[in-house]
Amino acid sequence: MTAHPEPIVLDPTGRDVHAEAERLRAQGPVAQVTLPGDVRAWSVVGYDTVRQVLNDERFAKNAHEHWPAFVNGEISDDFPLIGWVLMDNMTTSDGAAHARLRNLTAKAFTMRRTEAMRPRVERIVRELLDDLATAAPGEVVDLKDRYAYPLPTKVICELFGVPEHMRRDVMRGGEVNTETTINHEEAVANVESWHNAMYELIEMKRKEPDDDLLSMLIEARDNGSRLNQSELAGTLHLMLGAGSETTTNLLSKAVVALLTHPEQFALVREGKVPWRDVIEETLRVESPIAQLPFRFTTEEVELAGVRIPKGDPVLIGFAASGRDRGRHGEDADRFDITRPDKEHLSFGYGVHHCLGAPLARMEAAIGLPALFERFPDLALAVPAEEVQPQGTFLLNGTATLPIRLTPAS
Repeated sequence: MTAHPEPIVLDPTGRDVHAEAERLRAQGPVAQVTLPGDVRAWSVVGYDTVRQVLNDERFAKNAHEHWPAFVNGEISDDFPLIGWVLMDNMTTSDGAAHARLRNLTAKAFTMRRTEAMRPRVERIVRELLDDLATAAPGEVVDLKDRYAYPLPTKVICELFGVPEHMRRDVMRGGEVNTETTINHEEAVANVESWHNAMYELIEMKRKEPDDDLLSMLIEARDNGSRLNQSELAGTLHLMLGAGSETTTNLLSKAVVALLTHPEQFALVREGKVPWRDVIEETLRVESPIAQLPFRFTTEEVELAGVRIPKGDPVLIGFAASGRDRGRHGEDADRFDITRPDKEHLSFGYGVHHCLGAPLARMEAAIGLPALFERFPDLALAVPAEEVQPQGTFLLNGTATLPIRLTPAS
């Protein structure tokens, strides 16, 4: 049994998630960490070990049943990451409960429904590119604010029938939930306001159903059972948040990677390497999610030579696993679209595999080439090392993405 070193305190500012991942991997496939609020946990960072955990029923998702410290009141509502525990959806449930919620929700993300979304995605891309085209020659534009974020956000909000005037409140809660520098008062207030925004939206759709996925979920049944109010709100939390933040990070990181690797971008422009290879390599080397809370051991588990006690919280280190040298070689941290093995776990694995993965890939496959076709001279407005990180250890994105669409006149 491996003697484990002192826990690594995760940096709440997320100033360099890859450097932190390197520190974690130095301890082996499993590292003990300290979360905000001085909560001890584990981060699984090795590719094979992450895959094992994602498909192991001994790592459960329901804190109300499997996290003794939370059940006993040792983890109270002032825990900064409490939102990840209190959500009521498929990511916080196990077994039959998870299967029921997933079956009901999966009906919204069949391959047929996803492909039917293509014209809508193409329209939104055109509208956003038209808006970007209003920038003056050489003007510095925040591509995240003007393109990478609104593209998936508009798509997911239209799919779920979120009216324009409600989108700010509905989406803001998910954004705050990923911040790891907020205090407990802010975390608790966010959970409450976020729930209220969701309940208001659900009530509106009950009274005025439409041809959208939320109206469908309200009516959806599985063996006679519908989603209750809490489950509907929790499912919206998941779908709206995961359907926007992760794709935003994928788009932003792909743009930075291409602009800082011109020799590889030339292969794409010349048609020698397809855009799907750009997308998959970005997902591998720049996983949109850095650390995903939470799983809880249902019994004492020995994992990669490390003994994890029963009931301990576990995070999945997606950003670290994508750069595992044991899987991808000594150059695992290098962006290389010609790499033959681009396998990654950025959309999860097993029963909790991301339902929205095909939609995210579609948005990137439409949005990235359209951006560079419209603005072939697009360039970073600052050196790559000055692009600021998102500011959280949970996600791997950028705070802003300053670019110039065209050279200065």
